[in-house]
Amino acid sequence: MMLHFTKQELARRRRAACREMAKQGLDGLLIFRQESMYYLTGYDTSGYSMFQGMYLGADGALALCTRSADLRQARLTSVIEDVRIWRDREGANPADDLRDMLDSYRCRGKSLGVEYHAYGLTAQRGQMVDAALHGFCRTEDASDLVRLLRLVKSPAELAYVRRAGQLADEALAVANQLTVPGAHVGEIYGEMQKVILAGDGDPSASRWPMGSGEEALLVRYHTGHGTVGRTDQVTFEFAAAYRHYHAALMHVALTGEVDGHHRDMFVACVEALDAARKALRPGRTVGEVFDAHARTLKKAGYEGHYLNACGYTMGATYPPTWMDWPMVYTGNPQILSPGMVFFLHMILLNSQTGLSMCLGETSIVTARGCEAVTHAPRQLVVT
Repeated sequence: MMLHFTKQELARRRRAACREMAKQGLDGLLIFRQESMYYLTGYDTSGYSMFQGMYLGADGALALCTRSADLRQARLTSVIEDVRIWRDREGANPADDLRDMLDSYRCRGKSLGVEYHAYGLTAQRGQMVDAALHGFCRTEDASDLVRLLRLVKSPAELAYVRRAGQLADEALAVANQLTVPGAHVGEIYGEMQKVILAGDGDPSASRWPMGSGEEALLVRYHTGHGTVGRTDQVTFEFAAAYRHYHAALMHVALTGEVDGHHRDMFVACVEALDAARKALRPGRTVGEVFDAHARTLKKAGYEGHYLNACGYTMGATYPPTWMDWPMVYTGNPQILSPGMVFFLHMILLNSQTGLSMCLGETSIVTARGCEAVTHAPRQLVVT
């Protein structure tokens, strides 16, 4: 069995979810987020691109409804013993198979929470589930039940986050070494991936935003990578993953003669990142972290050039994104606690001048502040 946590830790997580169900008056939970399945049982698959659903009863009962392709995946990577298979066939309605599984656990007439916020549960599949359960049981949105439990990481989880951070730092060193005039951005990308995978890391849940020239202003992945120019800016936003736990880094490397505006933007990003990290401490709110970053960049004269969010929590995530909630935006009331993990990114984009400058790193909230697990450069990188 390929478990990355002890059975005892997985059982503690499920018991915590059951206690939360009891508080919310739920008899069980229908789980559709792959992250939740991995967190509670170890179940590790990319099969969530097709229909699958897991049931966790308030009494601890556990069952999975999935396709035949994932039968052995569930057997070998998880503690799930009851795996039901819905059959691929023309006109198949796997929500009916899910309901039949629930019926075998005496869920008829019960109150069930549903993880509606799940990439695998498309709008079509959600309607299919609602139709199958209509008149069978009562349902309500419980998308945040497991998500909130996942916010504070255990020591075992934090060990994986730290290892991901080490791999990200190693990839950054490779990127800075290879970012020279004439280098192909795609080749740099490949060498960074090589370092992570050779270190027993995983492909990240997001494609990496990387680009030179005007493409350095893009903060989303795009196809087609150019060549580093003689005088250029190259944006790197990437993450390493280890056992699916992510740690991200972000910065802009420069080549050739450096524009003075670039230097000023870099100084502002350093000051903003330091201010945000000082606010990243127990008892403060996520919104206060954003405000610290915004005050610093506004004071430096960059109002209108930074984004409406400056980061998000990190953990074990699956494609299409490594971003997890809560996002770091003004007014977010989430209270910070030790064991939470956040990627904070300071991003300045000036469409008028065509200049980009970014700086970001991942930190663990500790008892008295925060611990950086990736390390963005505090000196401007020029090659």
